[in-house]
This record gives sequence, structure tokens and C-alpha cells, in this order.
Amino acid sequence: MNRIETKILNCFAVKEAEKNMVFAARLTQRGHIIHSMNDLVDLYNQSFTNETLTNLGELPHPAIQKFTVITLAVVGASRRFLSQITRHQNEVKFMSASLQYSNYSGEADFAIPYEIISAPSEIQALYLESCQEDMNCYDRLCKAGISHDAAGYATPQGLRNVLIISATPYQWKHMIGQRCCRRNTDEMRIVMLMIWQNLYELSPSLFIPKQTGPFCQRAKCLEGKMSCLHPIDQILLPEDILHLDYPLLCRGDAV
Repeated sequence: MNRIETKILNCFAVKEAEKNMVFAARLTQRGHIIHSMNDLVDLYNQSFTNETLTNLGELPHPAIQKFTVITLAVVGASRRFLSQITRHQNEVKFMSASLQYSNYSGEADFAIPYEIISAPSEIQALYLESCQEDMNCYDRLCKAGISHDAAGYATPQGLRNVLIISATPYQWKHMIGQRCCRRNTDEMRIVMLMIWQNLYELSPSLFIPKQTGPFCQRAKCLEGKMSCLHPIDQILLPEDILHLDYPLLCRGDAV
């Protein structure tokens, strides 16, 4: 799983999200002094501090965090990850490589679950053998004249994929908070922690841990009886959580 990569495609949108967030909040309080478009533009271009960003993020008014869309790419995560993350539909858009139009014959690669990475080599070989058998079936179906779409049903869940995700800052925070929870699959947590790291590096005030990270480290677990019973009981950055829970990836030992 160390070959999964994430990247913000429109980095400028992060700063735009900060600016729009502050502007939207200020607008609600200063309508009485805006008499022309020039007045509005002046308000839009007013400076602000990182402390202002953090304070606004604490407010129970998520609308101010919904005026900009940030787009990220995920390369190398499995199609199982795709089926899980696309359950988020509120203010989130997805575009994935298609089994209907893409031809994976001779091109398949597989995401290896973290638990299997840390298992003996014969277990890793067993997993990869199973994945390859499924792709051999896919290849034979395609050569027999079956469409890529129909043959795609034979592909394994571990088949690596390419995915584009666009969401507002508020929804990124929600997805990260929910999906970095230890109740999720390792792959889900790894990808979302990497995405959080990308966002945090560009805006540590907007994607601050106490507003963005797992719910257990922000306030309390929201899973109720389904809790993992192993909360993160301190404020950690995404990189810290990756080192804590997935040391093989951080040491570069994974494949």
C-alpha cells in the first residue's frame, strides 16, 4: 500500500477556500456598509489572520466552508476503496477509471492490504496468486470477444484504480473525520490520512487536527456501540497517526 499516491490538483483552491470562508462570514455582518460592487470587492480582498480562520472553523455555520471545491486525485487505491468512499454523496463528486472503457489486459496491478503486507511472504504470494487468477480469467474473456465491461466482473477488488474526488472543505473535514476512525479498513484510513496531510500542508489553520481529524481525538466517538474501543486520545497530525498505526509504510518496508 505504499504505492498509493494522493495529490491536490487545484492547490490554488485551498487558499481560495480560506478567502471565501472569511469573506462569507464577514458579509453576514457588514451588509449595511456595502453600497456598491466596489464595496463588496474591497470586503472580499480584506486580509485576515490564521487565528481568524481557526475561529471561524469552530462556528456551527458550515455554509461558510462550502463556497469552494477542492479536487484531489488518488492513484493506486483498490476498487474496494472506490466502492466504500463513493458512499459519500453530499457535496462530493467522483470520477473513476472505468472498467467499461479501460483495457486491463497485461496492465493489472494490485493493492496489497496492510495486514497481508505484515504477514509472512507465503501469505502475500497466496493473495497475489488469487488476484492474478482473476485477471487471467479477465484476459481470456477479452480474447474470447467479451467486452471489457462484462469481463470486468471477473476482476478482483484489489485491482488498483485511479480516482478523482472533488468536495467542499466542510465535506473533506467530514469525510476525514469519519474515515480516519479505526472502525474503517486500513486502506481507507491510509488514503484519507494521506489526503488530510495534503490539505494540512497547504492550510494548517483550515484543516487543523481538532476540527478535521478522527472524531475521537476531536471530541468523542460517534460510533456508539460500534466503537473500536481504541480511541486516539490525544491531538495528533495525520503523519503522526500514520507512523503510529502503519509503521511498515513509514519505514518503506511495504510492497
